[in-house]
Amino acid sequence: MRATLYSNGRLFTGDPERPTAEAMVVRGERIDYVGDNGTARTRAGTDALELDLAGRTVLPGFVDGHAHVLMTGEAQLKAHLTDAADVAEIQRRVAAWADTNPDAPRVLGRGWLFGAVPGGRPTRQLLDAVVPDRPVYLDANDYHSVWVNTAALAELGVTRDTPDPVGGRIVRDTDGEPTGHLEETAAIEIVWSFLAEASSDTDRDRALMAAAHAYLSSGVTSAVDMALDERNVAAMVRAERDGRLDLRVVGHWLIHPGIDHGPQIERAAELARTHRSERLRVTGVKFIVDGVIDGCTATMLKPYADGSNADPIWTADALAPAVAAADAAGLQVALHAIGDGAVRMALDALEHAAAVNGPRPRRHRIEHLEYVDPADVPRLAQLGVTASMQPVHADPAIRDNWAAMLGDERAERGFAWPEFSGAGAKLAFGTDAPTAPHPPLPNIYIATTRKSALDPELPARQPDLAIPAPDALVHGTADSAWACRAEDDVGRLRAGLLADFVVLDRDPFDHADGAAEALLRARVLRTVVGGRTVCRS
Repeated sequence: MRATLYSNGRLFTGDPERPTAEAMVVRGERIDYVGDNGTARTRAGTDALELDLAGRTVLPGFVDGHAHVLMTGEAQLKAHLTDAADVAEIQRRVAAWADTNPDAPRVLGRGWLFGAVPGGRPTRQLLDAVVPDRPVYLDANDYHSVWVNTAALAELGVTRDTPDPVGGRIVRDTDGEPTGHLEETAAIEIVWSFLAEASSDTDRDRALMAAAHAYLSSGVTSAVDMALDERNVAAMVRAERDGRLDLRVVGHWLIHPGIDHGPQIERAAELARTHRSERLRVTGVKFIVDGVIDGCTATMLKPYADGSNADPIWTADALAPAVAAADAAGLQVALHAIGDGAVRMALDALEHAAAVNGPRPRRHRIEHLEYVDPADVPRLAQLGVTASMQPVHADPAIRDNWAAMLGDERAERGFAWPEFSGAGAKLAFGTDAPTAPHPPLPNIYIATTRKSALDPELPARQPDLAIPAPDALVHGTADSAWACRAEDDVGRLRAGLLADFVVLDRDPFDHADGAAEALLRARVLRTVVGGRTVCRS
């Protein structure tokens, strides 16, 4: 088999046995050799295709440790609202999208921030003022609530008499009428399920291809999808069958509260047995234990600044046996837990599963961990739990509302990544796209500097919690691969692993270029998956 020789480069391998190299040989889908130019040329053979890297930097393909793949593709097609500073700008963009898409049955947007809405309380009337005649659906930046207009409420059949679903809330005014804001499972079960029914396989196929292109062109070669359902699995299966799935996907099946967990876990186990390829693998289940701090729906050990607190979406009595059942089925368990109360509850459930089921190979994980009580940090390492975190959520440009909701010293202990790795836990980085931008290099920039990728002029927030760039890159590649049981295939540049890597236009470690800032300026020139170039700029 003819080899491809990548020579004269600056390879950051992520491999502690050989951290850097200057050349790599790829044979078929896998890496045959990583090391010096001379040995690589000999190993490749005289008939090899040689690509001169001309000193450019090569990194392992990024493994986005927490993503929502189809939702990321759908987000590319909606009105973008994350940088809309106030209601007037949100209204202007929603109206512009409606005008640009006159035949769309619904007006769709994503990414609005609570801080841009007066009092953090969105209302249907604010949307009715600009689009009164078509349903409007706007996903919040954290994707834990949806803001809709009056026409959308009518389409959904939501009235003052509609009950709140378990773990969710239809926000109501003082007269008991829905305001147009649906939180947590009310967004998932009422809005998203309706929109999923209204969309077609063609829509989902288009969204998957848009997501794959967005990820691959930014250097992500694998993504861990944290909310699989029947429809998006079917779209991924179609793409894999047709040879269109260049992005590697590892998936977790979403388990819904208030429904018998037994059949849901059985379905996840069936999918895990069926889908085990290098392009599509189902590895586990996902439980959403609480909400988000920005909306005061995360479960805290102490109340928020306004004296309120939020009940968990799952009760402890329901969560513990469900987690134990998933563990017994050999599934990898991922638990969304943002507030310190929810993190403690998640750790208790994992501890219960270990006690009930006894010793077995486990790689369970907790997602987000935005604020964790210091007493619980060592428990992650003790239980072998991965801390799956997203530096992009700590961007100072979006931290003011987060800090205001806590209103005390907790605001300066948030997103404490070094505490977890320092205590011995594995730390995996992702982006949680589309709740945040999907490109991995700005994500690493925030981890390295605690500065804003959205507004680099802002001062660093909690710079003492920054992580060295090489460590941050490993958390976003090798450690994320380990966290999804893919370390034998991806995450490092090492002989025997799949040839998934990216070529950058500059060296992010070059201090002459301003090392951290180079991460923001760097562009992906080439993305290779399984030895094949899938994106080039």
